[in-house]
Amino acid sequence: MIYLDNAATTGEKPVEVKRAVLFALNNLSANPGRGGHKQSLSASEAVYGVRDKLSLFFGAGGPENVAFTANCTHALNFVIKGILKRGDHTVVSDLEHNAVTRPLKSVTDNISVAKVSFSDDEKTADNFEKAIRDDTKLVICTAASNVTGKILPLKKIGAICRKKGVPFLVDGAQGGGVIPINMKEMYIDYLCLAPHKGFYAPMSTGVLITEKTIAKTVIEGGNGADSLSLVQRPDMPGGFESGTVSLPNIYGIGAGIDYVNRVGRENIYRHELSLANYLYGKLKQLDGVLLYAPKPENGVFAPVLSFNISGMDSEQTADILNRHNIAVRAGFHCSKFAHEKLKTTDSGTVRVSPAVFNKKGEIDYLIEIIKKYEKNR
Repeated sequence: MIYLDNAATTGEKPVEVKRAVLFALNNLSANPGRGGHKQSLSASEAVYGVRDKLSLFFGAGGPENVAFTANCTHALNFVIKGILKRGDHTVVSDLEHNAVTRPLKSVTDNISVAKVSFSDDEKTADNFEKAIRDDTKLVICTAASNVTGKILPLKKIGAICRKKGVPFLVDGAQGGGVIPINMKEMYIDYLCLAPHKGFYAPMSTGVLITEKTIAKTVIEGGNGADSLSLVQRPDMPGGFESGTVSLPNIYGIGAGIDYVNRVGRENIYRHELSLANYLYGKLKQLDGVLLYAPKPENGVFAPVLSFNISGMDSEQTADILNRHNIAVRAGFHCSKFAHEKLKTTDSGTVRVSPAVFNKKGEIDYLIEIIKKYEKNR
């Protein structure tokens, strides 16, 4: 199978990630932060080490600012529902994932949507600035769109938020480990991550990194602290780690960070974007193919590309590719806002997202199949 659905989760994991998970299962099978015996302490040290790696990678204030969650969606819920009260005003982009818009909608209808320009980051930043009001309680934006790959101008938006005194939350699911994200330099107060994507880690563990407090918890339970109290404090990181964390997954995240650092985030990005660019150029030559964003330029787009074959539903195209042993994703990609922006709410899009392990020959084969069906549409 030629796997090109890496925006959903990376299909191939580095050998060091696999080894790390197995090592944790064999040698660190104790509950971190729940005991004073040697094995529990070793587990705690292992978790702390990964917190430290994440803090350094994203320019956070320290390992104590890093919490592990069930996934990136849980992390986003913790921030949105932990900060906002009913009816609070918020600002989001028009490319947001449902992981942002659905929990936000459950709290407030008082939402302003800032339009993202594919070609002018100054215009995008200006749209955010105009949308922020005196009563705005939170600004949220994706680091990179999971439908179009468009990278948002985080530093420009963050500087506006800092100037206006509004907390800034970034959904880094599609950008973490792929594009440069530095919380301090970009004035990011809350960053949520999906390490099973950009860090080639196991699924089912997300990351929440904070530079500001969160007013209240969303999930409560045992976290190894204040066990005689029935009230759970929203302190980082334990206030957002109720129950047992997945130590094997966390150790795998640490190995994934090591892998990205060893290969070089810039080198990985350059390879992945070159494949997306190559595919874009070939598809642009086909009259029967619809593209929805400009060419994925370096620093402007993440390696994600959406298209359709004219006259064919996206699901039909994906099914054809699947029968030719090519894995892509079709449909609406959990992003109502993005598809309203692209005017594809009737058809969805076919999404191709290469990773570091993909090769140019695989893209050539994909293009060959698309050409065959594009001609017969």
